[in-house]
Amino acid sequence: MKVQVEAPDSALRADVVTKLRTAGINAVDRPFQVPVVVAAADTVGRAIRSCPQPYRTGDYRLLVLADAFDPADVSFALRAGVRAMLSITSEPEKLAAAVHATNQSEGRMPSEVLLKLLHSRVAGNPVSTPSPSPLTPRQTAVLNLMADGHPNVAIATALSCSEHTVKNVIYDMMMRLQVNNRAHAVARAIRAGLI
Repeated sequence: MKVQVEAPDSALRADVVTKLRTAGINAVDRPFQVPVVVAAADTVGRAIRSCPQPYRTGDYRLLVLADAFDPADVSFALRAGVRAMLSITSEPEKLAAAVHATNQSEGRMPSEVLLKLLHSRVAGNPVSTPSPSPLTPRQTAVLNLMADGHPNVAIATALSCSEHTVKNVIYDMMMRLQVNNRAHAVARAIRAGLI
């Protein structure tokens, strides 16, 4: 089996690739051409942000490896289409089993993470969405133009940049605001007083 590995730094990526290789799984560098993507970082949120946007649409089977499993991040990850999560310190055999389960669209999550998530919801304390970070000036400008209903091409023209740059800014902003679409981004920003 072949997987794509995404991580915010090359040392972490190399560690994950070595574990996969030990387990008999090949990590390839062919973006968007493999069924399973392994995203690794210290937190679930950072692992997801290390992946290009197309991996987070639910069309790819995503396995997250992390050290910390904050309930809000876990909840966000599940909404973003993550199929499985595992501790980054897991043995290669466990990692291989999680990769195969992810390939079969089976969900996997450490029991302590599930318990923490369930307790936070059962106790009447639903997992809160972290408050959005302040936006950069460019993100604020793009968000204001989005709120006015402008498409990416018009935003790019207004800000004298490429449409690709606008898409990247929107992607980063949506990750910061932890939203899945433009309308939700505008609504969240208005409620938070960011625009």
